[in-house]
Amino acid sequence: MTTHAPRPYGPSVRARTVPPALREFAYWLHRYRRTWRGTVVLNVANPLLFLTGIGAGLGTLVNDNNSAALEGLSYLAFLTPGLLAASATQTAFMDSADPVHQSVQAKGHYWAANATPLSPVDIFHGHVLFNVFKVALSATAFTAVAVAFGAVDAARAPLAVLATLLVGAAFAAPSAAWAVTTRRQSTVLAVLRFGVMPMFMFSGTFFPLSQLPGWLQPVMQATPLWHGVELCRTAALGTGTAGGTAVHIGYLVALMAVGLLAGRRTYQRHLHS
Repeated sequence: MTTHAPRPYGPSVRARTVPPALREFAYWLHRYRRTWRGTVVLNVANPLLFLTGIGAGLGTLVNDNNSAALEGLSYLAFLTPGLLAASATQTAFMDSADPVHQSVQAKGHYWAANATPLSPVDIFHGHVLFNVFKVALSATAFTAVAVAFGAVDAARAPLAVLATLLVGAAFAAPSAAWAVTTRRQSTVLAVLRFGVMPMFMFSGTFFPLSQLPGWLQPVMQATPLWHGVELCRTAALGTGTAGGTAVHIGYLVALMAVGLLAGRRTYQRHLHS
């Protein structure tokens, strides 16, 4: 008579081999399955409206005046990479800060996840990974529309997406690391209104920094979004130098690393049971 070995209790071998952070990522991905259609529409509709209304519409006025500040570029070609970086910044911040703030509240998702074998660091890494994944989707959709408009060369589109992905990761990690410490949603909204939005407007997205007052230019050059805009713009246009590209990448990688290190500490402190 043939006998079968008893099946071991506990997680399967396959489950044990999955990195814990990917289980947290899978949770957010499962939630995203219910809303992804609306998100994709926004990711295509928003760049389409921006590029049509501002790039092709308002841009004709800039082109007619032959603005020397654009160094011979059309306004559409100048604007598009800046919008890529700025959109990645907004996506990374809003998808990190507010969901993290909601998840750490009483009866929020983090406390349910924290009751499983997942550690606070696993929860942090998995959530940041999902936010970077959403930035990648948004950047790909935006770049595809830009290529269709002729605003980005198809051969340079992958570089533009990679640069945008780095911008998103550089904002997602520190945003989540900070948001887990907040107790009021008004704090998140205040940072969005008085921190992220001014960078969106004055970090070279819509016009060169040379158009700003002299004292404000070095202030904006110290912001992470300016480095992101410059990296995306030089990647899309092929105008980067080795030194400048290294500075921009180094700045954003350092910001991401600081965010990851800070997040390990803040998540352990605030989710420790």
